[in-house]
Amino acid sequence: MPKRDVPPRWDRTMQQRLARGEAAALGELYDRFASLVHGLAHRVVGDEHTADGITRDVFAHLWEHPDSYDPRQGPLRSWLAALTSRLAVQRLRTTGTAALARGGPGTTEDLERKVRHASVAARADYIVQSMPTPLRAALELAYFERRDYRQTALDLGVTDEEARRRLRLGLQLLATAHDTGAPDAPPGIGGAA
Repeated sequence: MPKRDVPPRWDRTMQQRLARGEAAALGELYDRFASLVHGLAHRVVGDEHTADGITRDVFAHLWEHPDSYDPRQGPLRSWLAALTSRLAVQRLRTTGTAALARGGPGTTEDLERKVRHASVAARADYIVQSMPTPLRAALELAYFERRDYRQTALDLGVTDEEARRRLRLGLQLLATAHDTGAPDAPPGIGGAA
């Protein structure tokens, strides 16, 4: 079994290639993670054009500051998701504050409520996308297709107990999206959102 403090080889290799200035590494990362980054950004800001800009900003940050990602702190995928969430919430706050300053509708409390909601939604989306396939499949059947645990078990070809276990674990993971005690960004990304 691998040691816990040893980063995944692919993540470490990609970070090293970026640090050497290999543009091909950035292309590979973009091909692999652009849809995740764009999806999370869009979930937070709710605007395609702004999500495109945030996606560019995330990959530009990674290109310009490859050492800001430390493979020992966790997977590159998680780091990119946290960076995306932080930049998207920051953009939402900036545009919302500017709208308030221009006399736009809403209050500062409305803006902060919107930011908190968007942040939780982005974390929930990332958690669902990152959870193991058996848990995600059980949740999708139960909640999107409105199957009870017995129907879920039949569809997945598992026992009723296994279906309940998968649903319970999936929901426990999803509940962590509301955890406000967790930092908004891992070390190396910058301050909290």
